[in-house]
Amino acid sequence: MPTEFRNEPLTDFSKEENAQAMRDAIQKVQEQLGREYPLVIGGERITTDSKLDSFNPANRTQLVGRFNKATKELASQAVEKAAEAFRTWKNVPAADRAALLFRVAGLMRERKHELSAWMIHEVAKTWPEADGDTAEAIDFCEFYGREMLRYAGEQPLVHIPGEQGELQYIPLGVGAVIPPWNFPLAIMAGMTVASVVTGNTVVLKPSSDAPTIAFKFFEILEEAGLPAGVVNFMTGSGAEVGDIIVDHPKTRYVAFTGSMEVGLRINERAAKVNDGQIWIKRVVAEMGGKDAIIVAEDANLDEAATGVVQAAFGFQGQKCSACSRAIIDTRVYDTMLDKIVERTAKLKLSDPADQTTNLSAVINEKAFKTINSYIEKGKSEGGRVLIGGGSDGEQGFFIEPTVIADVKPGSTIEQEEIFGPVLAVIKAENYDDALNIANDTQYGLTGAVYSSDETKLERARREFHVGNLYLNRKCTGALVGVHPFGGFNMSGTDSKAGGRDYLSLFMQAKVSAERVGATTKRAEAGTATD
Repeated sequence: MPTEFRNEPLTDFSKEENAQAMRDAIQKVQEQLGREYPLVIGGERITTDSKLDSFNPANRTQLVGRFNKATKELASQAVEKAAEAFRTWKNVPAADRAALLFRVAGLMRERKHELSAWMIHEVAKTWPEADGDTAEAIDFCEFYGREMLRYAGEQPLVHIPGEQGELQYIPLGVGAVIPPWNFPLAIMAGMTVASVVTGNTVVLKPSSDAPTIAFKFFEILEEAGLPAGVVNFMTGSGAEVGDIIVDHPKTRYVAFTGSMEVGLRINERAAKVNDGQIWIKRVVAEMGGKDAIIVAEDANLDEAATGVVQAAFGFQGQKCSACSRAIIDTRVYDTMLDKIVERTAKLKLSDPADQTTNLSAVINEKAFKTINSYIEKGKSEGGRVLIGGGSDGEQGFFIEPTVIADVKPGSTIEQEEIFGPVLAVIKAENYDDALNIANDTQYGLTGAVYSSDETKLERARREFHVGNLYLNRKCTGALVGVHPFGGFNMSGTDSKAGGRDYLSLFMQAKVSAERVGATTKRAEAGTATD
């Protein structure tokens, strides 16, 4: 039996041996940049005439990897191969599937810095952000492996005299796994191994902005002993091949993390029953947020300011859990603005390969233009830029961490998910007003309250409508097993990744009940007849 689950420790880069190990990993990855990677369908490596290139956002001319675009025919073939593999994989004992995840975790742990270095180059994560991403991916493998053993054990039922009942969880079938680019290892790996350990097979279509790290993970799956066809690796356009795997009648479920717009589109397409389909497809979706930190008048303002800045600008604000709104009581508003600006000014915007960098480039040119347009919209709607607002897209897609004060409730940057280093600061008349502003959004993912008043904190527990609520701490940094993650409303299906309920979304419960003694009596009756 495995030991009790413990979260993977984060790396302390203040220790020179750890820093040197990361520098060595960065050098190793740089020597491998620009390679071409195939599709893998049913274990077969496939190349096509059309290619997809992944570039470093912080160095837009640096090719990280070149990928083959799948055709519609290959996308359909991937689902068919996954369906074939499901016939045998579903019968592999749960203990063996869990053991596979533990082997995967071990391999990732051995190559921890190398995996992080790929993310430093492919999505411009800083050292700590990349390290946290890798640690979370390891956590998902370790946690879900243990969870599968729990689900495979005896399940509690009410028993009645004369009958023996059993409940067992069985897999669904073929899953389309469509992960995002912002946690390109952790979320991608989490959705994939949750599918695999529960006995399903997968068509994995990584984000076109982060395919290299996904392929590196796929290679680890193969090395750990995953049979061909259980996970099929497919790169290409979501509108072209993504729709094929979502619509295919042999696809049983879709696991998606990304924007609300794409998530709703997937949900709509999955709801349609196509020819030959004999089930209602299940959709597991996490779709973003417009997260707020409330700072009450009785809060520790230094701690609150630190939490706001960390949550707003970690990974350039490109987290669905990021603090994009700071809602501050009018009595401490000006003081908090000073503290937020002071801390923001100390952040270093630079090359993510540099150990001292705090934040780096945003993911691509489209995001660069969109985020800049939101900054301009914030100013045109009466917001006051206190710091930041500048950008440089020549070498990489760099946008300064930007704080916009005096944002009005209901304005564009107070309502729409920006997904960049932009913090909207809103003045609240009192705590009631702050809660009303925080809840006035179509999302409901994360939120936080800073206050020394337990009555206010208890009200937040009851009234702040988010899936993950944090009190006197930042609203980012959920840990597997500690903070099961998922939100309400347009933030998704509240799937609670990294929690005890998550694997049930990838399985279905089957009950069998046997009348005690019936088999023996039939056997005896047969003997008497003979």
